Amino acid sequence: MADPFRNTPPAPEDKGVMTAQNIAAAFAGESQASQKYLAFADVADSEGYPNVARLFRAVGYAESTHARNHLSVLGGIGATTENLKAAWGGETFEIDEMYPAYDAVAKLQENKSAQTSIRYALKAEMDHQGIYDSTLKDVKGKKDLEAKPVRVCPVCGHTVIGDAPDECPQCGTAGSYFKEF
Repeated sequence: MADPFRNTPPAPEDKGVMTAQNIAAAFAGESQASQKYLAFADVADSEGYPNVARLFRAVGYAESTHARNHLSVLGGIGATTENLKAAWGGETFEIDEMYPAYDAVAKLQENKSAQTSIRYALKAEMDHQGIYDSTLKDVKGKKDLEAKPVRVCPVCGHTVIGDAPDECPQCGTAGSYFKEF
């Protein structure tokens, strides 16, 4: 039986610039809360509090639901080809503008941890951009992504389709630790 609530987020409305700005800010906040709570869940798990971890994951899911609703209201969810183009564009902005600027400031302020975090993210964004580019070409040709696992390094975010490398080329993490999707 089909889920009656699937694909029924609030529809976009082009009414009110201030409301759109507020919804965009709420989208950012809910997205951040979702990720923060997932990180908190991992800590709770590692400290032996599995039920606290479960609570953080549940509330993280709720925050993610709020973020998706806000994104829908903003008109930010389209057909797969549109979504792939938007994702590619986001990766391109991060590669070409955002992370180089952030890295320059981190270098100026001699913040080595920030430089490492930025380097990891920048390299992973390049992975994502390439994957989105080839996937978009397939989807335009009415072809789905090949049914291979997508694997992600849990330290730096390096992303591959298919087998994980023996060792992450970005951070050296053993491929056996890559998360499979």
